[in-house]
Amino acid sequence: MKSAVFYGKHDLRLEERKLPKVGANDVLIKVMACGVCGTDVHIYEGDKGAADTNPPTVLGHEFSGIVEAVGDAVTEVKIGDRVCVDPNQLCGKCYYCRSGIGHFCENMIGIGTTVEGGFAQYCSVNESQVYHLTDSTTFEEGAMTEPVACCLHGIDLCEITPSSTVMVIGGGMIGLLMVQLARLAGAYRVILLEPVEGKRELGKKLGADLCIDPISQDVKAVLKEENIDRINVVIECAGLKQTIRQAIDLAGKYSVVMMFGLTKPDDEVSIKPFEIFQKEVVLKASFINPYTQQRALDLINSKKIDVSSMVSEIRGLSGLEEVLSSAELRRTGKFIINPWKE
Repeated sequence: MKSAVFYGKHDLRLEERKLPKVGANDVLIKVMACGVCGTDVHIYEGDKGAADTNPPTVLGHEFSGIVEAVGDAVTEVKIGDRVCVDPNQLCGKCYYCRSGIGHFCENMIGIGTTVEGGFAQYCSVNESQVYHLTDSTTFEEGAMTEPVACCLHGIDLCEITPSSTVMVIGGGMIGLLMVQLARLAGAYRVILLEPVEGKRELGKKLGADLCIDPISQDVKAVLKEENIDRINVVIECAGLKQTIRQAIDLAGKYSVVMMFGLTKPDDEVSIKPFEIFQKEVVLKASFINPYTQQRALDLINSKKIDVSSMVSEIRGLSGLEEVLSSAELRRTGKFIINPWKE
């Protein structure tokens, strides 16, 4: 099978590999769509993602496809099923799993990070990680279940109420998902900060009440003109030091700042504790997708959330490295890899 194998920083090779083994409890998936995630970019750049990666390995943790084979002990999945995958397989035995916070599992298997993932034509996973797509859900939509699941965990932590004014910083794939989820969570008003005009326009279509260009506009002046006195929740989705600092600055009194965007591991942000004290700001972060995969898929299957409008292009494996290496290209939107596309 064709595979994109990660060997180390800036070293991605297209190779022919044997089909993965299928154990008694495993499902072999013919991968039809695999999203390129910011975590994949971090790993390609030599940084750590959510888990340690040991090259050579096949990355790709946002994927869907068709069941090609099943192990003897598999009971809930059959050949021909259209499915997506939760890439985080928990051990169920460690302290964190037994404490109900399994996303901190000490023995977690990360499909596409610690073991072979979806940037290949086939991938073998445990049956426990497989979720069914409806016939009306495309493979591209199904591949977005994992990022939606991660966003759902972040939204849960934000404690949004029907009277909340929510600000999202960054209108990439994750930011646009957050705009929609904030609206679904009952936010009274949603504001998007995004410098790219096309993304601001899409943000309005997806539920943002106000879109601001933080480069050419004075954000605080715009908020004052709109009679917006207090931001209850700020969700930072850009993963930059300056935007995290901006999130704290723009957060209102008695508010939550969700640091959702993934920064580089060694990034440090200077904050003023007195400012946090004066406004009683709660700083939060969100780590992967604990027990939210089914909820995310329910939203996608039911078309309650749009995961397609922000997709920029579908490429074959040969186009993956250019996407991973070009920040300018990634600014155009979300990229999906179809391993069967030339």
